[in-house]
This record gives sequence, structure tokens and C-alpha cells, in this order.
Amino acid sequence: MASGHGIVILDFGSQYTQLIARRIREHHVHSTIVPFSVALDALREMNPAGVVLSGGPSSVFDDGAPHSDPAILEIGVPVLGICYGLQLITQQMGGKVRPAPQREYGRAQLDIAGGSRLLNAVPSPLPVWNSHGDEVIELPAGFRRIARTGSAVGAIENTARRIYALQFHPEVRHTAHGDEILANFLFEICQAAPDWTPQAFIDQTVETVRETVGQGRALCAISGGVDSTVAATLVHRAIGGRLRCVFVDNGVLRRNEFQNVLHILKRLGLNIKGVNASGRFLDLLRGVTDPEQKRRIIGNEFIRVFEEEARAIAPTETSERTERTERTEGTEGTEKTEFLVQGTLYPDVIESVSVRGPSATIKTHHNVGGLPEVMQMKLVEPLRDLFKDEVRRVGADLGLDPELLNRQPFPGPGLAVRILGEVTPERLELLRAADEIVFEEIRAATLYESIWQSFAVLLPVRSVGVMGDQRTYGYTAALRAVHSEDAMTADWVRLPYDVLERIANRIVNEVHGITRVVYDITSKPPGTIEWE
Repeated sequence: MASGHGIVILDFGSQYTQLIARRIREHHVHSTIVPFSVALDALREMNPAGVVLSGGPSSVFDDGAPHSDPAILEIGVPVLGICYGLQLITQQMGGKVRPAPQREYGRAQLDIAGGSRLLNAVPSPLPVWNSHGDEVIELPAGFRRIARTGSAVGAIENTARRIYALQFHPEVRHTAHGDEILANFLFEICQAAPDWTPQAFIDQTVETVRETVGQGRALCAISGGVDSTVAATLVHRAIGGRLRCVFVDNGVLRRNEFQNVLHILKRLGLNIKGVNASGRFLDLLRGVTDPEQKRRIIGNEFIRVFEEEARAIAPTETSERTERTERTEGTEGTEKTEFLVQGTLYPDVIESVSVRGPSATIKTHHNVGGLPEVMQMKLVEPLRDLFKDEVRRVGADLGLDPELLNRQPFPGPGLAVRILGEVTPERLELLRAADEIVFEEIRAATLYESIWQSFAVLLPVRSVGVMGDQRTYGYTAALRAVHSEDAMTADWVRLPYDVLERIANRIVNEVHGITRVVYDITSKPPGTIEWE
């Protein structure tokens, strides 16, 4: 018998908090993330089937370390602590934690004692992924150790109180059988209802957007990528003709991207306008070399363009459109455009700002941390808590073309973050030409849809070469191709040598100014997918 309304995750700032939510949703169980400081009464009102305490970057001994209300452990539903969550549970229930003499980061072998519902049918020893500097040295009363890594506590439980905790991360793919462990918690222990689907997300989001926008109007920042197109389609379903989409040429798009994207988007039936603002963006980027500054400049200027477009929608235009669509649901409304729709995803958010817990900033994304402090429009971000593959599933349920849904991600700051150093017209043309060759050859090798991202990066490095008995001195292009599931982690693609050879030969021969090609074999972490 299913119970409660999904799983509530208390966020203590882990980079993987949303990954926990995503793994739970893969089991079709609804999940919600709340701050670690959530009030006990508010949590009770949510009526969860279970509660998860996430990991986090802090030590329980740090000044200002996040501590949830200890009464949450007595709320009457099963609780699962992960990493920091295990240490917090141990401390709050009277056990002892100390800084570990030897920290555990990366792969480890978990030896399972057996007899636990949480680890039922999970083989032992089990490869797991650790990331902690503290360790449990004394269990609270009523708890037993159900697994260990080396000499450290790996998992504990108190079945009478239905409290369970893992020192490792079951949500990451590096942990074998992590999905089975989470499924044991969801269904064997919490008896949660498997009723969350992309269609359920669509229905809930459409309702939320209608409540948020009311009778107002919205402008959608659209790029032709999966994220913004799905966001636009969702909002259009909610408010109909009161949504206007704007695609901005920011001067750092790929070759022919502006014209091609406009053509694709008009086929979708969206009210779309293209704005060529390339000159103003490139003027602002002149002389700028710092990647964070590039992202902030582009994020700020995007907002200014959208605000201008919102003001430019004349009353006569909006009135005429309302007349033409007066029988379409959601077209009535005020003439002022108050809302800006963006296709922000969770990986953008978690790398840019602290979300609901004290996570660390990795880099600023143009549509999150790069936004100006003062904006004239309110943000609507319907995909903010989803990963890319989840967005693709939502888009499929919305009926979007598979060709559009399978497009590789392209960064909002465009080629500005693929040109290391100053962005100049000369460098843009070099990179556009090289990137087009990468696209063509990856497509020709039928690898495009199996790769998360594949692209070229222009480095501010010149090297000596020789072509036709003549000395050359040109730029270096780096090739980047990665496999990923959600952009939170990524591994470099083992491209066939013949594909690498064709790409390198074509770039050196066809792109005058680039004389050397290298291949980036860095995974994420420690690197990021984009170079800036």
C-alpha cells in the first residue's frame, strides 16, 4: 500500500542534491527539495512518504555548519541520510563523529553485513563512491552498522525508528547498484507511490505558470536549443498568445545559427522574433579576457535586450493579436509584459549559485549568476529543477520533433566561452570554421546523437608549423567531445583515430590561421565540459 506524497530531500549544499531527486524520479516517485532549515510543521504539511538528508561540503564541526531540526528524525516517516546526512544523524542522536585520520574520496569497496532491508539483494563487496573527511567512531543507541569500507562505517540503521544512513553516494553512477539501494528505500521501506511521470510534470508546470503569470504577458528568451524550446512550449501551453519568443543574435553564435534557428522555431507555431544585437554584444566584449566577466556581460546584456523588446511591444500590436486569438485559451490579459521565461536547468543553477543549501559556486552561467541585480521583469524558469535528459523526455511528451530534442547543448554565452582570451571578429571566424568541420565529421561518422557535446575551442596559443615548405605560425584548436548523462559529470569520448585524423586534417588545411589541433581528454570532474 503506497503512502505519503513522494520524498522530501533536505538540501545541505551537496553538488549532488538534485541528482538524488533525479534518481528518485527515475523510479517514478515524486521528489521535492527543501532547505535544510525547513520548519518541522512545514515538512509535516507536505506529508512525505520519506525524508532524505543530502550530503554537503561542510563538516559537522565547522562554524555555521548546516544543522536541521533534530525533531525531523522523529517525524514518523523513514529517513535516509547520505554522507553528511549520516554524520549529522549520528551527532544529533548521541553518537560520535571525528575528523578522519585518512579521508575517503573516490572509489572504495563496501563490505555488507547482511540482514538489512536497505541493502537487500545488493552484492558484497560493492564498489561505491565516497567523498568525506569525517568518520563515525561511535554509533547512537539503537543503531547497528550494516556495512563498512576498510575500517570506516559505511552504512547504519535503526529499524525501530526507521532511520537509515549511508556514508557513500548511491545517487552517482560510480556506485554500483545505487539505484537498487534507493529503490529499497523508496518501495520496501517508505512504500512510496510510483506516480511521477513527465506528463505529471507537464500538467503541474502548466498549472503553476498560469498561477504565476495570471493575466499578464511573458517574453521567452529562446535559442533553438532543447531547454529554451521546451520551456517556451510549456509556457505557450499555459498562456497561449500572451507569450512572445525572442531569439537574439549576440554575435557569438555558430555559422548560420541565427537563420537556421529562426526557421526551425517558426515551424513550431511559436510567436517568434529575431533580434540582431551582435554589434552591441561584441562592443562590450572588446578587450575582455576573464571568463566570469564574459559571462556576466552577456547575461546582463541579454536582459537589457529582452527588456527593450518587452517595451517595444506596442499596445496596438498586442490588442490586434488579442483580437485575432480571442477564442484561444489564455490570450486575454494586460498589455504590459512582466515576465521573462528562460530555459534554465539545474546544472546551470548548481554551478552558478547556492540553490537551497550552502553549495559552492563553480562558475557563473549567463542566465543564472550572470543576471543583473536589478531587472524590470520577473523570471519564470519552468525547467529549473530538471536535468537535460529529463527535459528531453518532457519535450517528447509535448510532441516536439526528435531532431530538435537531440540537438547537442550549446552554451548561452556561445563561442565567447570557447575562445580563450579576447573575443575578436578574426577569432570568431576561425572558430566558426573549425566548429563547422567538427559538426560535419561527427555527423558523417554517425556519432552525433551518441555524444553529449562535441565542439572546437580556440586557444590563445600560437605554434610554428610548416606547410608547402613554408613556415607557419598559427593558432591552436582543441577538440572536445564528452559523454554525459546530466552535465554534472562527464567523460571524454574515445573518438576513433580516423575521425580525429579527418577533423584535424580538414581544420589545418581549410581554416587558414589554425595550424595545430589537440584533443582534450579531461573528464568532469576535475575539469568542466566547457573550457570557460
